[in-house]
Amino acid sequence: MRAVALTIQKSNDLIKVAESLYNELRLLDFTNIRNAQVVINLGDNQNYLVCIYTEGTAEIFKESRYETSPIIQNLYDELDTSHNALYQKEIKDKEFEDWLTWRKNTTSTFDKKLLEARSVCFYLYSIGEGHLGISTYNSITKQQLEILKRFRNVFELAYRRFMDVAKAEEQAENLKLEKETLEKTLIELKATQSQLIHSEKMASLGELTAGIAHEIQNPLNFVNNFSEISMELLEEMLEELNSGNIEEVKFITKDVIQNLEKTLYHGKRADGIVKGMLQHSRKNTDEKKYADINALADEYLRLAYHGLRAKDKSFNATLETDFDESIGKVYLIPQDMGRVILNLLNNAFYAVNDKKQQNLKYYQPTVSISTKKNKEKIEIKISDNGNGIPQNILDKIFQPFFTTKPTGEGTGLGLSLSYDIVKAQSGELKVQTKKEKGTTFIIELPLHQKKDQNQKSDTPK
Repeated sequence: MRAVALTIQKSNDLIKVAESLYNELRLLDFTNIRNAQVVINLGDNQNYLVCIYTEGTAEIFKESRYETSPIIQNLYDELDTSHNALYQKEIKDKEFEDWLTWRKNTTSTFDKKLLEARSVCFYLYSIGEGHLGISTYNSITKQQLEILKRFRNVFELAYRRFMDVAKAEEQAENLKLEKETLEKTLIELKATQSQLIHSEKMASLGELTAGIAHEIQNPLNFVNNFSEISMELLEEMLEELNSGNIEEVKFITKDVIQNLEKTLYHGKRADGIVKGMLQHSRKNTDEKKYADINALADEYLRLAYHGLRAKDKSFNATLETDFDESIGKVYLIPQDMGRVILNLLNNAFYAVNDKKQQNLKYYQPTVSISTKKNKEKIEIKISDNGNGIPQNILDKIFQPFFTTKPTGEGTGLGLSLSYDIVKAQSGELKVQTKKEKGTTFIIELPLHQKKDQNQKSDTPK
């Protein structure tokens, strides 16, 4: 049976142990043996993997203690408390008759020899959560019990190997689930790309596609690499299992678990990118109307500042405003323009907070917003005194999925969305920056825009 234990490659191979035990005991004149059994508690004291072998017939199944007979339920109760000990029980008289009736009504492979028997005996040795033994038509001798006990020591090797293989199978299943999740993400990505192709918001489909491909490729590469490495480690684990090197198996298992954690992280990263794309391609159904741009700017300044303060109570900044009251009301989509202003303000607060972490002497984080009427245009300026934007990336900041924030803190869609929204309202979004001095974003909008013919008039009176 030792040789059989070493050949276990998957959890279902445990039936081979029961078959080997049965055949070897028959050779040792166990003439009254009914079957050989391997029972594994699956960890919750409720479900069990059961392997039963009798003459030419092998059964392997999972069984709930609540779906079996009361007698077998009691057997499971006894097994769960008989760690590393012998469990033996004889079922006879009325208890045997009740069990026999239950077997007739629920089992398709009924043992007809039971009709001639007066009792059934169980002899099971426990190793951890595993149990190995036999069922007989009558009691066995002390000498036979000693023989069965010797098989217990071999079963310990089979049990450890089963647990290692079961863990490897669970890890392989997790890898499979991660792969399925990624495939689902890619399907959603393709569906979103189809929406983007038909969206008027996209100024350059080629640039967007390149951005998508670049951004999704990073987590995809990580998932593929860690999956390949994990598969190699699992193959190495099986080799070590064949050699009986349990300590090396434990070491490899830790590496596989770490790889799965990294795979999960990058899978979630890909999912976040797809969700950002869905937001990017959202069709706008809001209508344009006349709105007070000064009130809008002031409202979102407070919203952005207090939103950051809610996350970080220690953050403080000086807020400066300079609104041109001669502008009046501007014809635009307030919700969309509010999103632009909010995003630019959030970026400004992020920049000054980032610089504050440098603990510079006399540095006071400052964010300002101003409006100005300039001939037939209005300007909205949002400025910060952060570290500024490096010149070598200045031409990339409006590209979809480009971000200078650490991984996990941004998908790089904020400025891209803002650029598209401003452009859709016949405006321009510009940037001025100076190293270590700060950045200013300028939103330019036409003061007078053509109204849609089918839209109701809401000209201020």
